[in-house]
Amino acid sequence: MSVGCSTVGFMKILHTSDWHIGRTFHGVDLLADQASVLGSIADSVRQHGVDVVVVPGDIYDRSIPRSDAVTVCNRGFEAIRAAGAVIVATSGNHDSAVRLGAGASFAAAGGLHLITRVGQIGTPVMLSDQFGPVAFYGIPYLEPEITRVELDVPRARTHSDILGAAMSRVRRDLAERTAADPSTRSVLLAHAFVVGGEASESERSISVGGVETVAVGEFDGVDYVALGHLHSPQMLSESVRYSGSPLPYSFGERSHRKAALLIELDAAGLSSVQRLDLPVIRGLSQVVGTLDELLTESKYADSEQCYVSALLTDPVRPVDAMRQLQARFPFAVHLEWQRPEGQSDLKYRDAVRGRTDMEIARGFVSAVRSDPSEHEVSLMTEALSAAARAEESTVELGETA
Repeated sequence: MSVGCSTVGFMKILHTSDWHIGRTFHGVDLLADQASVLGSIADSVRQHGVDVVVVPGDIYDRSIPRSDAVTVCNRGFEAIRAAGAVIVATSGNHDSAVRLGAGASFAAAGGLHLITRVGQIGTPVMLSDQFGPVAFYGIPYLEPEITRVELDVPRARTHSDILGAAMSRVRRDLAERTAADPSTRSVLLAHAFVVGGEASESERSISVGGVETVAVGEFDGVDYVALGHLHSPQMLSESVRYSGSPLPYSFGERSHRKAALLIELDAAGLSSVQRLDLPVIRGLSQVVGTLDELLTESKYADSEQCYVSALLTDPVRPVDAMRQLQARFPFAVHLEWQRPEGQSDLKYRDAVRGRTDMEIARGFVSAVRSDPSEHEVSLMTEALSAAARAEESTVELGETA
């Protein structure tokens, strides 16, 4: 299949990943935000004359996505195709490979190529430009226990073992194609945790213990490797990169500027990589202070239209704090309360040394809730007195015996 290229002849490829369509953010539905950012990706395709969009995994956030999530995803695919790009995508650890790949043959006829099965790994999507063919290989997320037999490595236990077997298939096919046509170039999509990549809070671990990681050297011999799984844009080598997710999915990502990567291939292979910043659909903000400060002070005004995580420092835990916060910050989604003295490094034994039982009891109630009322103090006094009398009675009985 030939794709239209720019006047300078480069094939232009847009690398985006980890859409996680259907994901929520602290209980808030993100479908509108996701639809908006997919529209921005389609705009980038049109603006930059992109020929191919590659999506290495985690199209959806769940193996059985909601019907409205499927609608948003399909409309995103349609917008990208209408903007002029062919799409090559693989399944990730959040996707159901079977469900995502259903109808793949039919979809390919319309320019959407879905690589979700082990059997597809050594068979690339072949596209071409004025310099010759470009082979797009896909390695979907591969669970070792499930795929090792099909990959002919029955003793494989780690993701590195599995990926090595998958890359053997890729290299074998690529060697045959380049022998037949030396102008053949290659692009690989892989959903994996590569050594050197920096994880964030919102990725779901793909295994236990450290056996999930693979070395960047596993991908040697391919002109460009489009990685998925980690949510921040990052470069592991000039030709091996993560694009990151198009939206932030945890407050730990609030400093990330989300992006897609514009790749250009010339006759020799990788020519350039350009970062295209994606629009901030809604910012993330973490605010700290007393409830009154957060509700009144002007320095928090920039957070009013952001998703907000608030840390309250009031001496007494405020009542109905989230409702009050949402009056100013309608997108407040997370709330914690932490008393200023809660950060003390004193050990409990040191903290109570020299204090009476009543002082200790009052301090405990204050620390876990708020200062006790006079009635509660009276109840604690009675309880402590009763405990003391019971202890004296026990001692007297022991002496009599």
